[in-house]
Amino acid sequence: MRADAERSTARILEAAEAVLADDPNASLERIGDAAGVARATVHRRFTSRQALLDALREQLNERYLLVIEQASVRTAPPVLALHRVSEIVFELKMSHRFTITLASAPSREVQDGLDLLFTRLHAAGAITAAGPAWCRRVYLALMTEVHLLPDDAPELAEAGGRAGLLVRTVLGALGGR
Repeated sequence: MRADAERSTARILEAAEAVLADDPNASLERIGDAAGVARATVHRRFTSRQALLDALREQLNERYLLVIEQASVRTAPPVLALHRVSEIVFELKMSHRFTITLASAPSREVQDGLDLLFTRLHAAGAITAAGPAWCRRVYLALMTEVHLLPDDAPELAEAGGRAGLLVRTVLGALGGR
């Protein structure tokens, strides 16, 4: 894809995230307007609304994979990596409010990264729960609950924010020492 086509595709996806977060039923034409491109350009890049939604999901998955890399899940001290993953994912949840609602389960690659993290947490003695898939499911469920807390929830202030509360709760739930 040429550089200008890549830039317009990126603008369309960025505009789609913003427009659809405010109005999930917004038209492709409205998304094109917000991106500063003609409706025909949107239709050239995405043959249907579903294709656009699929592209948003794929972009979010790529960002989740980048989170695993940025948090140094393979090499950083595991509790630090857990905290960093949590911080970055909460940032994604805020900046991608619409796309987050589309995502069902993380991709296999993202699950593998989280499973590695929980395997490392267990090996380091930070948690007693040994099943990484179970730990991942608990983590993702608790992440949803922490994300849904109102910004003024006392639990958030006590724990130093969403990531702090999530890490503390996950370590406690999984038998952290």
